[in-house]
Amino acid sequence: MAAGEAGVRPLKNQIVTMTKLLLATESDIDVLLPFVREYHKFEKLVLSNKEREASVRTLLNTKELGKIWLIWSSEEVVGYIVLCVGYSIEFGGLDAFIDEFYISTKFRGIGIGTKVLELIKVEAKNMKVRTIHLEVAKTNCTAKNIYSRSQFKAREKYVLMSVNL
Repeated sequence: MAAGEAGVRPLKNQIVTMTKLLLATESDIDVLLPFVREYHKFEKLVLSNKEREASVRTLLNTKELGKIWLIWSSEEVVGYIVLCVGYSIEFGGLDAFIDEFYISTKFRGIGIGTKVLELIKVEAKNMKVRTIHLEVAKTNCTAKNIYSRSQFKAREKYVLMSVNL
């Protein structure tokens, strides 16, 4: 039986090679929301299910704000990535923020995250984005290593600060 046939799980390299991003639409909400809940649980983000769904739906229906992609690998959805768009004088045009990036636990550590970061750079370039930003927990060394290998650099001179309105 060949890899990919019933009962045989593809090899690690095949899984990474088969990884692709598909733009999420409103019809994907029932597939997307469980991943968003898992990510929020992992990051200890406190949103009600109603708030979470409303926020996701707004982004799905307002393309000028950004886009959400489902991460497909091995013929199944394994996570999602969100790119929100802004403008920067410093960077000379559109910039974007990886707002959320989640891969199911059983698909971590095999190279899918690195592949997704390559793919999201292509998507961002197609959107005319000049720079992508992200934030990562100081204690998440695994994610920091993946981002560093994908050419993301810490801006040591700056600290991200926020205020809720």
